[in-house]
Amino acid sequence: MAVSSTPARPEGPTARPARAPRRPRGEGQWALGHREPLNPNERIKKDDDPLNVRARIETIYAHRGFASIDPQDLRGRFRWWGLYTQRKAGIDGGRTAVLEPHELEDEFFMLRVRIDGGQLSLAQLRVIADISRQFARDTADITDRQNIQFHWIRVEDMPEIWRRLESVGLQTTEACGDCPRIVLGSPVAGVARDEMLDPTPAVDEIVARYVGDKQFSNLPRKFKTSISWLVDTPYESNDIAFLGVDHPEHGPGFDVWVGGGLSTNPMLAQRLGVWVPLAEVPDVWAGVVGIFRDYGYRRLRNRARLKFLVADWGVERFREVLEKDYLGRTLLDGPAPTLPSKPVDHVGVHEQADGRHYVGAAPVVGRVSGKQLAQLADVVEAHGSDRVRLTPYQKLLVLDVPTDRTESLVDALRGIGLEARPSAWRRGTMACTGIEYCKLAIVETKARGEELVARLEQRLRDFDADISIHINGCPNACARTQVADIGLKGQLVVGPDGRQVEGFQVHLGGGLGMAQGQTAGFGRKLRGLKTTAEELPEYVERLARRYLAGRSEGETFANWVIRVDEEELR
Repeated sequence: MAVSSTPARPEGPTARPARAPRRPRGEGQWALGHREPLNPNERIKKDDDPLNVRARIETIYAHRGFASIDPQDLRGRFRWWGLYTQRKAGIDGGRTAVLEPHELEDEFFMLRVRIDGGQLSLAQLRVIADISRQFARDTADITDRQNIQFHWIRVEDMPEIWRRLESVGLQTTEACGDCPRIVLGSPVAGVARDEMLDPTPAVDEIVARYVGDKQFSNLPRKFKTSISWLVDTPYESNDIAFLGVDHPEHGPGFDVWVGGGLSTNPMLAQRLGVWVPLAEVPDVWAGVVGIFRDYGYRRLRNRARLKFLVADWGVERFREVLEKDYLGRTLLDGPAPTLPSKPVDHVGVHEQADGRHYVGAAPVVGRVSGKQLAQLADVVEAHGSDRVRLTPYQKLLVLDVPTDRTESLVDALRGIGLEARPSAWRRGTMACTGIEYCKLAIVETKARGEELVARLEQRLRDFDADISIHINGCPNACARTQVADIGLKGQLVVGPDGRQVEGFQVHLGGGLGMAQGQTAGFGRKLRGLKTTAEELPEYVERLARRYLAGRSEGETFANWVIRVDEEELR
């Protein structure tokens, strides 16, 4: 008989009462009564709704200058109006994680302008160009979330910048912060030949009803949205995505996905399995945001995204709570979306539903300038158009071009540095802001991306395959590194002389389910597969040549990466 080695608990008057089971620690979920702020970010939001900071910017800080800004406003609430302090020049990546915020930041700001759905009128484009040249030292980057991003902004200039933006219907409200960020949308919504239902009314209604509404201005973390009939936005990497489907009984509507997000703990969005008509998209969106607000994990910032709640609950429970507690009705089951035969990025010349054309052009890694955007506005107007669109891949489109003016437009765009027939390398390469301006970055990205594209265009000019290269300055994956063919995560690496230098950890073969036959997944991360920034062009060229030499007929880069031995990838 087995004998226990645990001493018997004493009995009688001297016995210590049994300890009550320890209650599990709360995760800061409001719906469960855990409302006490559990970290500094939650305290800042509880002390004052971040939307209120605009009044202080306009009445106090714009007059008294940078030194007058309260630190909680500066490094917290300013984000709700699209403002981040930018990185002070000359601070190398090795000090990113060790310096205090005030040591890293300059007295200038990055300003993010919301371009919901990527839609810009000619008047809006001209205002953006003017602001860039007058207030932002000619900076204006196109981000992979269809925003425009300025740098070198002074707090003293913000009232006038807001006045100009809002005079043409643009805003910076909740462009950053723990709130609903920009709504991604198809850049060809309303004009695409293959579109059965234009989702623009739903995008517009969500922005009008909820952006700047204090019921959603205090979420556990940021909330990212995508609404598109076509499969032309990275829907699987968003907190919520609506994707067009044609229901066999009810007709065109939207399939709903929840719980996507990348960064240091990447997860792909999951289908709820419902069909939602266009008119109900805003209500379903608000219901999902409400769940996130009430049940999201607020205790730890690194677990505060919706993806963690969806992963813990599962989509069945998530749908049940949405229907029962937030919508008060059962949603219809719906079919999965039909994927196109190949991924769509809209670069080049394409016919619209009305017989006119749109022309998609690529800058290099999203970097443009106010001067270039002003030139673009002149080119667009000269070709009879009044509409420009931005894409989630750092590209831009000109809509409504007469058939007989398309080639003239292609030439004119080339003349200002925008290429409608780009190389595979320019077309497929994106980069985040990087160490030039970002306080979180470890390495340079934009300049490295430009150098990489130039080198590959010179050495592999006739490369005949599509390879996506996403360059990120830190682990946060703003450039979606885990879902690129070649994902480059900035870090310090050991150089040839044994010293630490700028470099990248390499992820290979990642991707989203953007076309038939594609399996969504994160890149293959081989042990020790890193490259210095200086050696990056040589490494990518070597990898591309091996792919060209070893691929089977029709084999994609991602499939080749999975198939070959590790040594082929080094």
